[in-house]
Amino acid sequence: MSESLTIALAQMNPLVGDLKGNADRILALRAEAAEKGCGLLLTPEMSLTGYPPEDLVLKPMFLAKVREQAERLAAATADGGPGLLIGAPWMDNWSHNVSPLRGKVHNAALLMDGGEITAVRYKHDLPNYGVFDEKRVFAPGPLPGPAGFRGLRLGIMICEDFWTADVTECLEESGAELLIAINASPYEQAKTDQRLQLAVARVTESNLPGIFLFQVGGQDELVFDGGSFVLNADASLGAQLPLFEEELSLTHWERDSEGRLACVLGEKRAPLEGDGAVYRALMLGLADYVNKSGFPGVIIGLSGGIDSALSAAIAVDALGPGRVHCVMMPSPYTSRESLEDAAECARLLGVQLDEVSIQPAMTAFSEMLDPLFGGREADTTEENIQARSRGITLMALSNKLGHMVLSTGNKSEMSVGYATLYGDMCGGYNVLKDVYKTQVFRLARLRNQQHPARALGPEGRVIPERIITKPPSAELKPDQTDQDSLPPYDELDAILEALIEEEAGVDEIAARGFDRAEVNRVWRMLENAEYKRRQAAPGVKITRRSFGRDRRYPIVNAFKGPA
Repeated sequence: MSESLTIALAQMNPLVGDLKGNADRILALRAEAAEKGCGLLLTPEMSLTGYPPEDLVLKPMFLAKVREQAERLAAATADGGPGLLIGAPWMDNWSHNVSPLRGKVHNAALLMDGGEITAVRYKHDLPNYGVFDEKRVFAPGPLPGPAGFRGLRLGIMICEDFWTADVTECLEESGAELLIAINASPYEQAKTDQRLQLAVARVTESNLPGIFLFQVGGQDELVFDGGSFVLNADASLGAQLPLFEEELSLTHWERDSEGRLACVLGEKRAPLEGDGAVYRALMLGLADYVNKSGFPGVIIGLSGGIDSALSAAIAVDALGPGRVHCVMMPSPYTSRESLEDAAECARLLGVQLDEVSIQPAMTAFSEMLDPLFGGREADTTEENIQARSRGITLMALSNKLGHMVLSTGNKSEMSVGYATLYGDMCGGYNVLKDVYKTQVFRLARLRNQQHPARALGPEGRVIPERIITKPPSAELKPDQTDQDSLPPYDELDAILEALIEEEAGVDEIAARGFDRAEVNRVWRMLENAEYKRRQAAPGVKITRRSFGRDRRYPIVNAFKGPA
């Protein structure tokens, strides 16, 4: 029976599909862990493939390459150095000729030592809610028993397995000495505390210590925040890794007088909370989307409004000012204040700002379409032409220069359709897609007051105060403000959060003090804008129910709520 062991926690940022690159990274981390005297290196769920691999796991060619790299990693442990625990898709009795693969592949943890794969454990509880769709591609495994490693009995769990009690109970009853949960758990607000509470429940129920290791990094809409931690059997904190950063952290385990394992050495760093954590999530999500996709930078329509200013600030913090190109595209309705504010924001951020007037495009479209419009009065059609002229301009610059267009609409606007298809919705990514307007204001104020860790942008104020304090406006006609057609944002956002995050009904929301007719109007706008959202760019998920994977409603839908 082993009396002590040093276990390294690799809070790593894999790239989905980069099997050799991820394996190389694991080997580099193992070499670093070996220099520090570690006996075992832990990596997150699906660390070999990145998470979520989605339908990649249904390709025999992909699984063959997974097995090839897994065997390479196992062979590396023949040197007597640290063992490895990795995550990968796996199946029994592998054959290139097995088809179709649906229902045969498992979400697996592979334990490696002495040049071999010594144990394989399959995820038992497959999540199939929110952003998760694992039952579509994976088969559930049986309740697991402990895996032996150098005299220790390890209770290996994979993510969702520790969210309920069944797997922990089975491991405790079958003799596990240490719970190890490897995770790829996406970030959302308040989830850090939820994970900790669940982990406390598992160690308390089993009277076993636990390691809870989380992936970090951005993948499409998802951000994985890290924040891995260790709990002793008495639920005391043995280690706490940082949020939103890759980290290799050592934990040293020894037996107490009664022979129970305890973490006696581990780094502890206080996690970020609130809007500060949200800002870092937005930075990481954007940085990884741009960098992992190979874009040289982003291009942003800087309007002088708060959404584009905050988007530009996040982009500069994530990518650096040299990779952010801003363009002001004035129309005859653009105010002098907006021109000045955009210029000042660009100066504070240190980014390039060009100006391209869209008036010639507006004139050209008016002349082209006038014979068909038949003298009808101007309405939202002409307003949308302005937005689409800007979209064409940004996409042309993107095509010519190679930078990805970053669209800037917030969740409040996306909810009620206050956005123009093929206009301001143009873009490859939207960093504010899941951020309500009221939170946009908070984040802008926060960024002016605090310089985020790892930010590449300048310290101090980066968004002019007038951008934050002036009434929001699309400036598509004279003296226009958002509140001409929308409720005040604090009221609108409260109604939207109830409708989207809570699925609350009109009567329930009205009972909270909101006007029933206004609630019903917002619900109708929300449902009527579904077709727009289906065509929107992906964006960082930060709430419990983001648009996209989290919330799936039919576009053709006659149910619009009570009249």
